[in-house]
Amino acid sequence: MEPSAAVVVIGNEILSSKVEDVNGPFLLRELRELGVYVRVVHVIPDEVHSIARTVKECAESCTWVFTCGGVGPTLDDVTFQGIAAAFGSALHEHPELVQIIRDHVSGQMEPGHLQMARVPEETELVRTEELSWPAAKVRNVYVLPGSPELVQKKWAALRDEFRAAPFIVHRVFTTLDEVFVAPHLDAIHVAFPDIDIGSYPLWTPTDHSVQVTLEGKSAERIQAACDALVERLGPEAIVRIG
Repeated sequence: MEPSAAVVVIGNEILSSKVEDVNGPFLLRELRELGVYVRVVHVIPDEVHSIARTVKECAESCTWVFTCGGVGPTLDDVTFQGIAAAFGSALHEHPELVQIIRDHVSGQMEPGHLQMARVPEETELVRTEELSWPAAKVRNVYVLPGSPELVQKKWAALRDEFRAAPFIVHRVFTTLDEVFVAPHLDAIHVAFPDIDIGSYPLWTPTDHSVQVTLEGKSAERIQAACDALVERLGPEAIVRIG
């Protein structure tokens, strides 16, 4: 089975539009480039029960889950509490994290510092040479911060762990209206159920009316589906194939 992923963006500031979500679109682009199917994206509030429910569902249905946000020292940083609740795990002060924080602050440890070391007992610290602060993993859930800069830094160190076979996409541009294209797409779907088919109409003047995408991981199957669609639509209705 091909690997799949869920992205969970956590933060009241996203839902209230005080902050624009950058991490979700970033991870979608990256996972796509790596050949990973993204099954779902959630944007949820800083609520323990919402995090627990969402993470549990995603962890059970996807190969990997990536959360963003809610791992700092303030009262709304409850991501680890939610993940612990999702798996029925207790929180504890991870001794390695405590030491990392102590080395980082090089001074008096405040309660807020120790809060950032409180993680589920199952937490695994993922270390690389590029990361001065390890990433946290709980079962198949990777816990990322909310800062886009930090997310991208951690991701750069981790991304190759998730590489899969690349996606292959063929595009067919036609002058036919989408209503006339639809029955042909239904037929192609029946013949090639393993191919993901998309139809994208345009309403502004251009050389085509609809772009059809045929996507999968088998070059032979994609080519066969593309050839079958072109034959059904007729060469006179095809602007180009890309």
